[in-house]
Amino acid sequence: MVATPIGNLMDMTFRAVDVLKQADLVACEDTRVTGKLLKHFGIKTAMVAYNDHNGAKMRPRILADLGAGKTIALVSDAGTPLISDPGYKLVAACADDGIRVIPIPGASALLAGLVTAALPTDRVLFAGFLPSKQKARQTSLDALAHVDATIVFYETGPRLASTLADMLDRFGPRPTAVARELTKLYEDVKRGTLEELSAQYGDEPAAKGEMVVVVGPPLAASAMTARDIDAALQDVLKTMSVRDAAAAIAETTGQPRRALYARALELKASDADDT
Repeated sequence: MVATPIGNLMDMTFRAVDVLKQADLVACEDTRVTGKLLKHFGIKTAMVAYNDHNGAKMRPRILADLGAGKTIALVSDAGTPLISDPGYKLVAACADDGIRVIPIPGASALLAGLVTAALPTDRVLFAGFLPSKQKARQTSLDALAHVDATIVFYETGPRLASTLADMLDRFGPRPTAVARELTKLYEDVKRGTLEELSAQYGDEPAAKGEMVVVVGPPLAASAMTARDIDAALQDVLKTMSVRDAAAAIAETTGQPRRALYARALELKASDADDT
């Protein structure tokens, strides 16, 4: 399992070059992409495509070669194999067959984004790519809203603004970082709250490429009880709409705006019934 650069070719390790040169075969997502990498480092090892589209057909062939004593190096288009890239089923099959699997560590967008985000790293959850459809994405975020850890996501440029808006709605105003073009010439990391970054990327043209979005853990639990929050909501509902009231209390308590919005609706309906 050979990690390859995510942008800057100088991040290729000496060990990775040596392993790719000595392997009998390089299994890769796209032979055109990996071919350029091999050519740059003077590696002439034969390649075979292994990806999500042909994996079921190629796994038996690769396992047969491994069983015959061949050494096969698996790479993805960029970064560490298996991290939101093909390879898990192949590694699992190798483990089941008693075939040794050796990691050759190196570049990873996950780790690069995490260590530059300036957020806690003692407890981390990697969530990969969220669903592209908004409803499914929101459901996934709901399941992560109370995870007490820094969460790392991958996202595409065109979906970034809508994803940040959904995160704000589901997570509340947490500290967040968005990293793009990592290790490349125009590397950029923006840090702020979800509210700030959602507004910023909502106003900008959609960026190209893939991003690493790092969201901090839930804010420290508010000292306010549920009764206190209800009282605060009822107070601001006297002068604000339900939406604005939920946003205001979310800002002061760190509670998810969506949950506060639902509770504000309940309180408003209850007040209407009482009258």
